[in-house]
Amino acid sequence: MPLTPWIAPSILSADFARLGEEVDAVLAAGADLVHFDVMDNHYVPNLTVGPLVLKALRGHGVTAPVDVHLMVKPVDRIVGDFIEAGADYVTIHPEATEHVHRSLSLIREGGARAGLSLNPGTSVTVLDPVLDLVDLVLVMSVNPGFGGQAFIPRSLDAVRAVRERLDGLDREVRLEIDGGIKVDNIGAAREAGADTFVAGSAIFGSDDYAATIAAMRAQIG
Repeated sequence: MPLTPWIAPSILSADFARLGEEVDAVLAAGADLVHFDVMDNHYVPNLTVGPLVLKALRGHGVTAPVDVHLMVKPVDRIVGDFIEAGADYVTIHPEATEHVHRSLSLIREGGARAGLSLNPGTSVTVLDPVLDLVDLVLVMSVNPGFGGQAFIPRSLDAVRAVRERLDGLDREVRLEIDGGIKVDNIGAAREAGADTFVAGSAIFGSDDYAATIAAMRAQIG
């Protein structure tokens, strides 16, 4: 069964001039997890932040769990840097590594929880050989690389397919969805089986973080 639902604001949409304050504000407003998007202008056509920014947030006093979403290729080299900086989850894309099993093992051996992210064009069957190594599965409901994109409705089919696989396990694995999540579609994502909801512009672009998070939580129980 799906776990207790978590709201995960993506810092990609935050005001980077006030990043520590922004993260403090969304956590005070009721967020459960901080989603930390890392892009390299190689695997995806954008460039964002590195481990020093995460380390700075931890130094600022952020103690909430952080999911570092690595949209980076090759990925293995930088995994340890983010774990050392304070990542709780490290999520990678199968297309960003030659050896998915090795990369997930590297994350776990480093002391973090391992996540695998599925793009809209990625088959969910990529999960099957490594289900024993994942602590989180991230279904992308947009193509990775930019914030503020429109939700792809067919991504809910992938959520359902992943949910079926996770329900057959004897341990807890989070099922996260990321991309275009808003108050008016988060309920459908929950119904499909997601339990962790990344929202960037829908939260950081709103006038009242607490009201937006509360409205989202009302849709997911």
